[in-house]
Amino acid sequence: MTAITYRLAQKRHLITPLPGPRSAELTARRRQAVPAGVGSSVPVYAADADGGVIVDVDGNSLIDLGSGIAVTSVGASDPGVVEAVREQAGHFTHTCFMVTPYEGYIRVAEELAELTPGDHEKRTVLFNSGAEAVENAIKVARLATGRNAVVAFDHAYHGRTNLTMALTAKTLPYKHNFGPFAPEIYRMPMSYPYRDAEGLTGEQAARRTISQIEKQIGADALAAVIIEPIQGEGGFIVPAPGFLPTLAAWAREHGVVFIADEVQTGFARTGSWFACDDENVVPDIITMAKGIAGGMPLAAITGRSDLLDKVHAGGLGGTYGGNPVACAAALAALDTMRTHDLPARARAIGDTATRRLRALAAEVDVIGDVRGRGAMIAIELVRPGSTDPDADLAKRIAAQCLDDGVVILTCGTHGNVIRLLPPLVIDDDLLADGLDVLAQAIRTAADN
Repeated sequence: MTAITYRLAQKRHLITPLPGPRSAELTARRRQAVPAGVGSSVPVYAADADGGVIVDVDGNSLIDLGSGIAVTSVGASDPGVVEAVREQAGHFTHTCFMVTPYEGYIRVAEELAELTPGDHEKRTVLFNSGAEAVENAIKVARLATGRNAVVAFDHAYHGRTNLTMALTAKTLPYKHNFGPFAPEIYRMPMSYPYRDAEGLTGEQAARRTISQIEKQIGADALAAVIIEPIQGEGGFIVPAPGFLPTLAAWAREHGVVFIADEVQTGFARTGSWFACDDENVVPDIITMAKGIAGGMPLAAITGRSDLLDKVHAGGLGGTYGGNPVACAAALAALDTMRTHDLPARARAIGDTATRRLRALAAEVDVIGDVRGRGAMIAIELVRPGSTDPDADLAKRIAAQCLDDGVVILTCGTHGNVIRLLPPLVIDDDLLADGLDVLAQAIRTAADN
């Protein structure tokens, strides 16, 4: 990574207990204005952020190991993104691409055609959120194939809209009492090496899944298979090698659209531009969001031209989809990723974090698994002497980290996984300090 000049000091510094008085005041105001159904992981309120730090309204500087859930990969105020947003906003903030189009949308589509896996002819549509991208990928697959059924996986997360809730596996908090959900969604087993039968290969796990698809649905009724190449909310589950290629090859053979949901894994996060690159998997459609635009709301689907071009005029779009300011931010964010070689930086972050966490796992008996790829790392916590998930332990560790000035996130079907998603521009000293705090929190929780 080339040298980065940061606007804010890249160090952890606490001047009040957390949350501080100003954050507590905002929490009181929030209760009167925002419904309880909108949750927040930590009770501190941001005032500034840069590189790998978040400064709260009380002046505390916290280490950010979450990146707003893998969004601010280039940092929360990357100079290139900030300038691009300022420049574009000074000309126009909106015309609607479906009314008066503009070049920025086309430039983003061209970039995504170049970056995404495969050298086939592609088309791209821009949207606002990952869930919207997933909805539209399913729309395209159903129209193009003339079929209705869609396969999703155990532990999957695809969004909070009606269709994407149906695709998502976890009930609480995402689906509870929000049904009925969209029909013709079928759930299949995922490759989960830590919890699969010992010795089960990726190809064998894929054949298990394929057998169930053929028995329960039939390939001729199946429009699409949608899968996160590394599952996010489900626990950063990395399927065994061979699982994705075997599944993709079967889909191709049977005319089933293979959709890779790279909303969380895309844009250098896993050490490649996309997680599918690791096993040379070429999806028919890829969904993207989060890290695409340096924090601005933008999402996309990029797919085979013969699929997307089947959709009738007006069948895809949206008032804000491909907003010109968000497009400018995306082009600047992609430039930053290239300039600083953030795929390589993600690999370096992953090497550092994984080495330290696996050494820690040898010290304590509450870490069942350390896994991930690049700067997408997970620690699965279990009760000592077992593989039983320990969600309470994960909560205690996250709370202790916050007390000490480090923001981390939890996830997993059972809530027992700590996930690390640092900004890819975090410096080595700040990363080391954050990992020190996390390691001490785990040791303390294990002792207690």
